[in-house]
Amino acid sequence: MISRRTTLKGLAAGALAAAAGPSRAQTPAPDDRSTMQVFVGAASSMDFTARAIAEQLRESTGRTAIAVARLGAGQRLALGEVRRAPPDGRNIVFATSGPFAIYPHIYTKLEYDPEADFTPIMGISKFDVAIATGPMTGATDLRELIAWTRRNPNGALYGSAPGNGSFSHFVGIATSSATGTKLEHVPYKDSAVGIVDLAGGRIPILITGMSALVASHQTGKVRVLAVSGPTRSPLLPDVPTLRESGINVSSSTTTGVFGPAKLPADVVERLATAIRPLFNNRGVVSKLEQQGVVMAPASGAELAATIREERAYFGRLAKESGYVPEQA
Repeated sequence: MISRRTTLKGLAAGALAAAAGPSRAQTPAPDDRSTMQVFVGAASSMDFTARAIAEQLRESTGRTAIAVARLGAGQRLALGEVRRAPPDGRNIVFATSGPFAIYPHIYTKLEYDPEADFTPIMGISKFDVAIATGPMTGATDLRELIAWTRRNPNGALYGSAPGNGSFSHFVGIATSSATGTKLEHVPYKDSAVGIVDLAGGRIPILITGMSALVASHQTGKVRVLAVSGPTRSPLLPDVPTLRESGINVSSSTTTGVFGPAKLPADVVERLATAIRPLFNNRGVVSKLEQQGVVMAPASGAELAATIREERAYFGRLAKESGYVPEQA
């Protein structure tokens, strides 16, 4: 069992998934012969979305594009490919906000500057995590769960997937702070393992992506008590938000498309214009909704502003958690 003070590593939210080899796709670039590459550093819905972005770029421009998976190091391998690329629009990356908003607070040194080394092109989506409990607590709502943790301070543990430094981990820190409880953290690399432990009564609380919990909730093996975002999830519309449950926490993870530093404004606009029709693609939107992802188009300036807000928010939470950052 690992305390909150354990060094935070990696990201979330979905974002540190493993697997999936190089992806397919097609799209634009600054000239008729060049190929664009859409890098992605996580699997699952992230990889699917990167391929969809590349396909949309191809359809919008008639040029060739490929989506390229560079998995590992919490998306930093994919970011590195674009950071080193020339600012001509041929190489972009689809990433969560974690490397820009969370990593500056959990590592003493990064190989990149989250603001100076990248150009936000447009926001793509947002997703929340859910708080669930199992037979150990018997809680039917979040108020009962918090009461249980106060009666059982030595057993007040919460698991998060995908573990240390993830969005799920930080939602746990925020919930602990907002309720005045001392929840200790147990990291899980995989939500499936966490759900098995939750349903088996080996851990009282699990925080992870909603889509991973739906089936177990519907069969009664676990109970989803709240979602982290500002609105209820369409996957389980009867489950309230944290704020509806009386806890002043509301947080979602942002995803977006980024280019290298000093990407010209006209190139940014051309790329954003080419990607924009993706939000009207019902096939893509429906598949993402099934995974708890909500499309949230935003301009590059809006994406940059959101990341600045998230960086400040997670910075406060990181300070409250009391851990000592490590070198990346």
